[in-house]
Amino acid sequence: MSIIVHHLEESRSQRVLWLMEELGLEYAVKRYPRHPQTRLAPPELKELHPLGKSPVVDKNGRIYAESGAIVEYFAEAEAGGKLSVAPGDPARAEYLYWLHFAEGSAMLPLLLKLYVGMLGENGAPLMQMRVEPEIANHLSFMNSAMEGKDFFAADRFTAADIEMSFVLDAGAGRGGLENYANLARVRAAYQSRPAYQRALEKGGPYKMGA
Repeated sequence: MSIIVHHLEESRSQRVLWLMEELGLEYAVKRYPRHPQTRLAPPELKELHPLGKSPVVDKNGRIYAESGAIVEYFAEAEAGGKLSVAPGDPARAEYLYWLHFAEGSAMLPLLLKLYVGMLGENGAPLMQMRVEPEIANHLSFMNSAMEGKDFFAADRFTAADIEMSFVLDAGAGRGGLENYANLARVRAAYQSRPAYQRALEKGGPYKMGA
């Protein structure tokens, strides 16, 4: 089996590298730097997928895109599905919830903070009235959900944890997790995993992991 992860530095692609390491798969990494001024992905990625975004995974010549879909697919298809929760398992619904909550709900206000922040004072009212309260709303919900827990679903490490890891990184970078002790604890535990550390070595710069 031939797997190539087309990896954009400082992006959601980092969790795909972590996934590959946790699954014990052999894969190659092709790194793409962000533009130093715009921070956008390089145009070469459009040769792989029309949107020109990362991550993109080439498995035996077939292209897989969208980080959440990649994480869900490979977690079920590889290593006996050990990072997935099988249909029929009582924890399946909880697993799918967090797997999709990451991008479907949690990342929106964090992304809005990035873009609204570019407006400076013009964006201040929106930031104060909507963006910051929504970030606090989501982080508080997540923090409460992790009270007394080490993993988001099934009482074990799953792909849902990998998917949620980028939310925790973005939350730490765009507001801090100082008031969310459970999230800070879980994030530190993720970062201590050997597979996470190997993924950092292969992926290159990742300031969001600081």
